[in-house]
Amino acid sequence: MIALLRGTLIEKHPNQVVVDVAGVGYEVTIPVSTFSKLPDVGAPAVLRIHTHVREDMFSLYGFLTQDEKTLFERLIGVSNIGPGLAIKVLSGMAIQELIDGIRRGDVDRLVRIPGVGRKTAERMVLELRDKLLPAASEGAVAAAPSLSSIEEDVMSALLNLGCARPAAEAAVRKARAAGVAAEFEPLFRRSLELVR
Repeated sequence: MIALLRGTLIEKHPNQVVVDVAGVGYEVTIPVSTFSKLPDVGAPAVLRIHTHVREDMFSLYGFLTQDEKTLFERLIGVSNIGPGLAIKVLSGMAIQELIDGIRRGDVDRLVRIPGVGRKTAERMVLELRDKLLPAASEGAVAAAPSLSSIEEDVMSALLNLGCARPAAEAAVRKARAAGVAAEFEPLFRRSLELVR
C-alpha cells in the first residue's frame, strides 16, 4: 500500500493533484483543507496517502497532515460513508469545527455540509463521538493511544479479512488490554477471536 508520496507537484486543483515521483505521475484526491496549504505547481510536496482498493478501482487520497488522514479514515469507518463523501465532509468544514460538531452531537451544523443528510450526520455523531478527544491543538484527532507497528499490522490483516475498521481496532485494543504478547501471531489470533 502507498502510505506517502514525496515528489514534485505537477497539477493542482481544489479536489485533486498530480504528484511526480521519480517520473511517475500519481493522481491523488485531496480535501480543500489540503489544497489551501499546498505549495505552487512545480514545487516539492509531501502527501500522506490513504490507498483505497476495490475490485474495480485503485484510488489514492492525500493529506498534508496525519490528523486529516486519521479523521478521513475514521469517517470511512462510519456506515454508508465512502471515501468520496469523507473528502466532501473534510472539505465542507474546518477540521476542528467538524470534530467539535461531532463531539457535541450538533447534527444541524453537520447537515450544512454538502452531501450530508440528517441520517448520515446522526451516524457520524453516534459512531465517532467517543472516538474523538477534545483537541489540544487544531486538527488533533487521536482518540486513544496510537497503535504500535505490530498492532497496526494486526489491524491491517483484520481489515484485509473483511473486518470493519472500528471492530478491528477495538479487537486489537482488547487483546492487548487482556495481556496478549506484543507479537504478531498471538495478537492476531486473539484479535480475530474477539472481532467475531
